[in-house]
Amino acid sequence: MVKDGSDYEFPELDERETAVVYFTSGTTGLPKAVHFSHRQVVMQCIINGLALSVNESPARMSSADTIMHIPPFFHGMGWTFPYLATMLGMKQVLPGRYEPKVMLDLIKNEGVTFAGGVPVFLKMLIEHPEAENYRDALSKFKFVCDGEHPQRVLFERARQLGIKMIEAFGMSEGVGFTFAVLKDHMLNWDWERQVEYLNKAGLPAPFVEVRIVDDEGREVPRDFKTMGEILIRSPGLTEGYWKNPEKTAESWDNEGWFHTGDLGVWDEEGYILILDRAKDVIKSGGEWISSVRLEGLILEHPAVGEAAVVAARSEKWSERPIAVVVPKPGMSVTEKEIIDFLMQNYVETGKIPKWWLPDRVFVVEEMPRTTVGKINKRVIRERYKDLVLP
Repeated sequence: MVKDGSDYEFPELDERETAVVYFTSGTTGLPKAVHFSHRQVVMQCIINGLALSVNESPARMSSADTIMHIPPFFHGMGWTFPYLATMLGMKQVLPGRYEPKVMLDLIKNEGVTFAGGVPVFLKMLIEHPEAENYRDALSKFKFVCDGEHPQRVLFERARQLGIKMIEAFGMSEGVGFTFAVLKDHMLNWDWERQVEYLNKAGLPAPFVEVRIVDDEGREVPRDFKTMGEILIRSPGLTEGYWKNPEKTAESWDNEGWFHTGDLGVWDEEGYILILDRAKDVIKSGGEWISSVRLEGLILEHPAVGEAAVVAARSEKWSERPIAVVVPKPGMSVTEKEIIDFLMQNYVETGKIPKWWLPDRVFVVEEMPRTTVGKINKRVIRERYKDLVLP
């Protein structure tokens, strides 16, 4: 660079020209190429920046923050947040290696106060045996969970170390859609009440339009119980998949609404809770079972570190839930212990019906993951494809 000198004539670029092409994570199928124009990249920075900085909510972002980029650069948040951080003039730290001890040292030594990514990244930091030694640095640390729904237990563990975290909802097709920022009247609530909202997908970000519709395309009521598919329209949203008109036609309608394939509900405050992926929800005997909800309950077991619930074929009910769990380090758990735990704490107390109980629980050493760290349910379904339940 020094040899070539500092003179450079920048070409004239049209804001509508393609600036970025990258691939979806392939959580529910083969990865698809997503492309964004220069204008869409700028709009994503504005949308995400406004959503995270407009109020005093936990995980508020500002130019005074030091951000550590944890997701890989081929991940939506991985390449969007560096643009956003540059726009805000934030100090940026690149960890290089995804090792918890390395990242904890960087948080302490570089004064890192902000990061984002899938929940497993935060989980790795919190569960590191030396995490308690970094309590002072972590008390200034803020984390935005995206890519997977973080379970309540993760919020509780983070709070014990002073970490402030919120949930967000985005996809490769448009990065930030909703953020669980608190409204002004919620800021004085106690934590137990606040976390009920911090642990939702959140409110639509500025410039982002959201609809939740039933199978007939009708908007569902904001009663926090009527489920529908989440539709998105935004100036930061890609207009389709690169050289893939068939998949584009499947996901976008004639009015520009992107059909996410995520199922959710929303409440009277306008906060959205994602219940499941349409491809992950389990239909048993004509009734729906949320794999995300069931995973959250299994994770409440003190010996369970990770959990995934998928559908298995059933001769009588068409589909039945099965669970795959990874014990916490140094602990063990059995299938019977999981079933008994769910029965005693959630079925007998009336929180879930008995037919929600998984027919089988498989204890494994580790979960298959996508390139961005999400649990890969497609691989799990493939592993148990020959399992046929009564």
